[in-house]
Amino acid sequence: MKKVLVVIGDATELLDTMYPYYRLQEAGFQPVVTAPEKRKYQLVLHEIKPGWTITKEWEGYTLDCDVPFSEVKEAEYAGIFFSGGRAPEYIRYDTNLVRITKHFFAENKPIASVCHGVEIPAYADCVRGRRMATVSKCRFDLEVCGGIFVDEPCVVDGNLFSGRTFHDNGSYVGPWIEMLQQQNS
Repeated sequence: MKKVLVVIGDATELLDTMYPYYRLQEAGFQPVVTAPEKRKYQLVLHEIKPGWTITKEWEGYTLDCDVPFSEVKEAEYAGIFFSGGRAPEYIRYDTNLVRITKHFFAENKPIASVCHGVEIPAYADCVRGRRMATVSKCRFDLEVCGGIFVDEPCVVDGNLFSGRTFHDNGSYVGPWIEMLQQQNS
């Protein structure tokens, strides 16, 4: 069974993460959760409530890390998924995560990103000239690092698949998994 990395940290968005996690399993891939250290991580639910101008956050389920960033051997994985939520803002500075991220871009392996997940490849200097969707409040992070913001539910730029929020899961996750299947059949 081919393995695919799922990048998380505390306050990773629940639906951003669990929808692709289970879709990978359905497609015959083994999702492998990677995070700063091997432990249980708290996922959250994010939504802008009617009348609110900022995101409200609720605690959701927890998810265990299978392998910490420092132990990931990138060549063993068919693809990578950068989940959203608040976690990317904090974990993007991890030198091992930067190394992992650069590998998937350099090797042209299937990559998916949603919402704040863009902050990781942006920090790793992998978005220059690339078209991506992200939540509008991360548009600056993408553009200041040379990326091109596209406000659509599914943006495909070569091996890179992206969506704005979990509301776009049904649009970009399927095409990403199709590329994983094509490259690993």
